[in-house]
Amino acid sequence: MSARTGLFIILAVTLWRIVTLHFDTTDFFVDEAQYWFWSQNLDFGYYSKPPMIAWFIRAFTALGGSSDIFWVRVGGPIVHAATAVLLMKLAKRFAGPEIEGWTGAIYVTMPAVALSSVFFSTDVVLLFFMTIGLWAYAGLTKKPSIGLALLMGAAFGCSFLSKYAILFVVPGGLIALLFVPAARIAWRDFFISVVTALVFAAPNLWWNFTHDATTVRHTEDIAKWDQMKLDFAGAGEFFAAQFGVVGPIIFFAMLWAAWRMIRGRSSETEKLLVWFSLPVVFLITLQAFVAKAEANWGVTAYVAGTVLAVSILAQLWPKGLKISLGIGAFASIVFPLATIFAHQLVLPGGNEIMKRYLGRADISREAAELAKQAGAAAIVTDNRDFIADMFHTLRADPVKIYARPPADFPKSYYEQNFALPAGSQEPVLFVSRYEFTCTNGGTAELVKSWQPANGYYRGKTIYAYKTPGTCFDKQS
Repeated sequence: MSARTGLFIILAVTLWRIVTLHFDTTDFFVDEAQYWFWSQNLDFGYYSKPPMIAWFIRAFTALGGSSDIFWVRVGGPIVHAATAVLLMKLAKRFAGPEIEGWTGAIYVTMPAVALSSVFFSTDVVLLFFMTIGLWAYAGLTKKPSIGLALLMGAAFGCSFLSKYAILFVVPGGLIALLFVPAARIAWRDFFISVVTALVFAAPNLWWNFTHDATTVRHTEDIAKWDQMKLDFAGAGEFFAAQFGVVGPIIFFAMLWAAWRMIRGRSSETEKLLVWFSLPVVFLITLQAFVAKAEANWGVTAYVAGTVLAVSILAQLWPKGLKISLGIGAFASIVFPLATIFAHQLVLPGGNEIMKRYLGRADISREAAELAKQAGAAAIVTDNRDFIADMFHTLRADPVKIYARPPADFPKSYYEQNFALPAGSQEPVLFVSRYEFTCTNGGTAELVKSWQPANGYYRGKTIYAYKTPGTCFDKQS
C-alpha cells in the first residue's frame, strides 16, 4: 500500500466518523461528562487524571462555540487521524517507506481506535503525544539534534499530562537504550529531553503536591495495590483482551516479533520496537495478576507495537495486513452505527447493547423537574454518575448542583470541589440510589422513587427526597 492510499483511508475513515457522530443518540458516559466539566474549570490537575484531556475538550468546544456532545467528542476522530499520519512518518523513520501507508491504515481502523473515536478518552491524547515523542526519538537515533531532543522531551511531558500510563514505557525504553545499539542517542540529547519532560510535567506535579497527591492516591486506589492477590484469571483476561484491543492479527504479530527476538532472528530496529512495546503488556499483565487491570491500560504498547507488527507482517505474512485491515474496517463501520441505533439494538432480555451510554440524561432531566415541583433550588446527590451528567445536561438550567459532602477523604472530583456547603438552610432535592433518613434532626420527605424503563439504570430504583440542606452537615 502506498503512502497516498494510506492517507486516503485515514481521511475517509475520519470523515465517516465525524458525519456519523452528528447522528449519535447516546448520552455521555460518566468519564466523558466529567472530562467536559473539567474543561469548564481549567486547572493543572484533577481528582483522577492529569489535565490534558480537559484542555483539548476546551479547545474543541471553544472552536465550535458549543458544549453539545458532538463538539466534545469530535476531538476523538480528529486527533486519532493526526496520530495515524504521524505514525506513518514514525514507521518511515524506523522501518522505511514500504510500510508507511499500511501503518497509518492499520492504526486508524484498529478496534480500540475505532471505539475511542466514538467515545472520547484520555488514551486519544496520550497516543498523539507519545507518537510525536517516538518520532523525535527515532530521529535522535540517527543523529544528534538539540531541536529533536527538546521536541521529544516536550512530547513525553505532554504525554504525562495526558495519562500517567506513559510511565509504563520507561522500563522497556531504558533496557533498549542499554542493550540495543540502534536505540542509543547522545547523552546530551537524553538529558535535554529528560529535563524538558520534567519542565512540562512540573505544573501537574506541583498541583498534586498542593492537593494532597489526589491524582496519585486515586491511581493507587484503582490499581488496588492494597488488595493484592494472585489472580491467574485476571491476568489471562487482560492478556486475551489485547487481541481485541488492537486486533488479533496485530497482537499476534507483536508476539511473533518477540519470539523472533528471543531466537536471535530480529534486526536491531525490531529489537528496539519490541522493547518499546511488549514490556508494557507484560507489566500490565503482572498488575492484573496481583491486583487489577483494565483492558486499555496497556495502550502505550501500541504506538511502537503497531509499527513493529506491520513491519513483521509485511516481511513474513503480507496477507495478514489485509485481514487485519478488514477486521478494523468492520469495527470502524459498526461502532458509529451502534451509537446511531443505540435505542434499537436490544438484547433478548430487554437491555440495550449500548445501555452504558443510555438513560443518563433522562435521570438528570427528571431530577430537575422534581426539584422545581418540590420548590428546591438545588439538587444534591451521592452518585458520581448522576452528578457528572447533571452538570452537563442541566448546564442551562438555573438549578444548583452539589455533591453530598464527604465523610472523610473525597471520593470524586465533585466531592472535592462541589460539595454542598455546610450550614445550608434552604431545602434541597437529594437524589440517590439508596433510601435516606436525615439524622441531623430534619425531615426527609420522599418526593418520588422510580425505576427507569431503559438505559444503564433500567430496573434500578432511584430515590428523590426533599430535605433541609443541614441534613448533610457533619455531626459534632
